[in-house]
Amino acid sequence: MRLVTDEDPYLWLEDIDGEAALRWVAERNAETAAALAADAAFPVLKERLREVLDASDRIPYTVRRGAFLYNFWQDAEQVRGVWRRTTPEQYRKDSPDWEVLLDIDALAAAEDEKWVWAGAQVRRPDHDRALVCLSRDGGDAVVVREFDLATGTFVDDGFRVGEAKTRIGWIDADTVFVGTDLGPGSLTDAGYPRTVRSWRRGTPLEESVLVFEAGKGDVAAWGLHDATPGFERDFVCRWLDFFRSETYLLAPDASLVRIDVPDDANAYAHRRHLIVSLKSDWLGQPAGSLLAFDFDAFLAGDRTAEVLFTPDERTALAGHSWTRHHLILETMRDVSTRIEVLTPAPTPGGGWTRKPLTDVPALSRVTVVDTDPDVSDEYFLDVSGFLQPPALHHGRIGADSEILKQGPARFDAAGLAVEQHFAASQDGTRVPYFVIGPGRAPGAGPGPALLYGYGGFEVPLIPSYDAVTGRAWLERGGTYVIANIRGGGEYGPDWHQAALGADRPRAFEDFAAVAGDLVTRGITTPAMLGAAGGSNGGLLMGAMLTRYPHLFGAIVAQVPLLDMLRFHKLLAGASWTAEYGNPDNEADRPHLRELSPYHRITADRVYPPVLLTTSTRDDRVHPGHARKAAARLRELGHPVLFHENTGGGHAGASDNEQSAHNEALMHTFLRQHLAPEA
Repeated sequence: MRLVTDEDPYLWLEDIDGEAALRWVAERNAETAAALAADAAFPVLKERLREVLDASDRIPYTVRRGAFLYNFWQDAEQVRGVWRRTTPEQYRKDSPDWEVLLDIDALAAAEDEKWVWAGAQVRRPDHDRALVCLSRDGGDAVVVREFDLATGTFVDDGFRVGEAKTRIGWIDADTVFVGTDLGPGSLTDAGYPRTVRSWRRGTPLEESVLVFEAGKGDVAAWGLHDATPGFERDFVCRWLDFFRSETYLLAPDASLVRIDVPDDANAYAHRRHLIVSLKSDWLGQPAGSLLAFDFDAFLAGDRTAEVLFTPDERTALAGHSWTRHHLILETMRDVSTRIEVLTPAPTPGGGWTRKPLTDVPALSRVTVVDTDPDVSDEYFLDVSGFLQPPALHHGRIGADSEILKQGPARFDAAGLAVEQHFAASQDGTRVPYFVIGPGRAPGAGPGPALLYGYGGFEVPLIPSYDAVTGRAWLERGGTYVIANIRGGGEYGPDWHQAALGADRPRAFEDFAAVAGDLVTRGITTPAMLGAAGGSNGGLLMGAMLTRYPHLFGAIVAQVPLLDMLRFHKLLAGASWTAEYGNPDNEADRPHLRELSPYHRITADRVYPPVLLTTSTRDDRVHPGHARKAAARLRELGHPVLFHENTGGGHAGASDNEQSAHNEALMHTFLRQHLAPEA
């Protein structure tokens, strides 16, 4: 038997559309359908999940563009969805009168193409045209077409870009910044645009004017026009790696002025301010701080900062949004969010004032859905919790707010409770986790539990209302657990950086510690404990399978990253070397070999049953990761099921039918192995 570490016998499964590979996929899909979709409870569960996803009384979240509120909507009748808009007055009604701008189902049928909505950029300040992005079956690559919002039609002679991982944005009525695939040399090693061009209406894309060029080894380049009245400016940026970038002001004479902040900081201009979010210490301020400078003074060399937020060991920045005169600041304290309003003085150097915006229930989240910073101090907030259906609040800073729309309960929460606990990781680090499930009476025994995690790219997992998990797992007596492990952003940059590169096992140790703590508390047992995660969380699942198989009764890895010696050669993988390390670097390769779940699979260990899911059209994390791991597990006789959706991109599904099917497969698998009598 050949060892994967010496020669990979399954490279042929990386041929995404290869005849042999797709035949293998079809065989595995059939096995999984026979094991899961043929389960007597499967069709009922899938239908109940589809009801949640298609429900007509979901909150239709919107963004304001001029006089209208825009929304993209999918349901049972509009499978691929419609892009639509309404007025603020209509939106207040239970059943607003929507103007459909673009019907994706009709477009897909007319063009015989599996179009998936990928967003639109509406031109400011007139809000009369849009650059619409459409994906073929859910991939990251898109085609771009100019759309007339007055007539509701594509512009025949408008801006159009063929399929690529394009970056495009308006400069003025007849000019855009664009970065796209223009042939050899136009893309980075990660597959993203490496040039920024100014493209004039009516001229060939190939003749657009080169404005800026990043290196081939960079991740990407992009250009941005700030159309704020009175503060019109152009910026270009080179994205050095996933966490470092350089931003330049593009002067009228086409010269570049570096915005001289640390390359790991996030910085942008807003009116007279330069806002900087720190990932490392700078100017005497710790990583995780949010700073404000006078933009013009900063360019002249002044480094006087207004400190808008300073983290502590329990509190981190979660986000911020501008209204016309204020900054709404979202923070997390032990992973529950708080929100307040900051107001700059009218003149530079006058300081900022702050006050709470609204109260937030414990163990909940509040998120700014939308503001209109060009015009007003209006805001939309979404407030929800694990057992608290979402409520959309509307208000104006300085005035009272109201609940504009309230989402109904989607699952039976009677007898359920939410708790937060902390587990001690291997190095003593205190790791928070949430437990959602049946309130435990004295003497109650353990039950089936599902532990979810991510732990990467500074992404936090914060409380939210998950109706699918509620129906599929909580209603059926299961306990759902979310682990806030290192690698994520729950406690700011330091929490993320603690699990970078060769330190990635700290995230694995944290997750394993939570699993052990659940057993110690009597919530579950290893035989009744499942684990699930996707993408980078799929890498986490691979680590649980190969490092801690004794802790789990079943594992689900969705669109996973599993081959850590070839990830940088597959699709967008080259952009993640700052997170994991570079397999071509002799200093990194040893720890990546040690991290790689694919290379850790052996014949002499007992693994829990595993379900691997992916998508043929995932052009971010290559489906070869899941394919090869499934093949390797099968070769060695380990229990594994594999499901590959033919569409859906990195999300794994492009419509509600596919989403419901995937979720039903996952939860049927978990029930069969963790709660077979349920």
